[in-house]
Amino acid sequence: MASKEDGAPAQTSENVGKLEENALKRKERLRQLREQRKRKIDPEHDNSQASEALPKPVFRTYRPNDENLQDLQIPDAQPERIEDKVKETLSQEASVDLLDKEIDITTLAPLKPDWDLKRDIAGKLDKLGRRTKRAVAELIRERLRENKEDLARVVQNVQPDADVDDDDDDD
Repeated sequence: MASKEDGAPAQTSENVGKLEENALKRKERLRQLREQRKRKIDPEHDNSQASEALPKPVFRTYRPNDENLQDLQIPDAQPERIEDKVKETLSQEASVDLLDKEIDITTLAPLKPDWDLKRDIAGKLDKLGRRTKRAVAELIRERLRENKEDLARVVQNVQPDADVDDDDDDD
């Protein structure tokens, strides 16, 4: 048994040594792959090309103090002369005045100025109408219950009166 215990640590140290060697080999291969990839992307690998690839700043409102950066500053915009534009607009307005005389403003106005309001509340009015019908029906039922009369009698009493009213309308 003593030989097995002495052999076990020796084997683990050998395994650890092999694992460390494998890890170092792996690190070296990865480093070589990174270098190859960099060479493919940037074959010359110069710093001058890297600085040219960076975007140059544009200064619109900032005034740099450095002389090298002052070249990148955009000059202030100058107002344009508008006399010619005003003359063109005035000449066009003369033709527009003729159009104003031909078109009557009342023809441009909608016939019913509240059409959009009616459209917007149409759904609410429908719902309100249904509720009103239900409420009227409920009130009628309550009156019938209070009077404790038969529904058939009430209907019979109402119908002859309606016939009399119809005869009066014919005259």
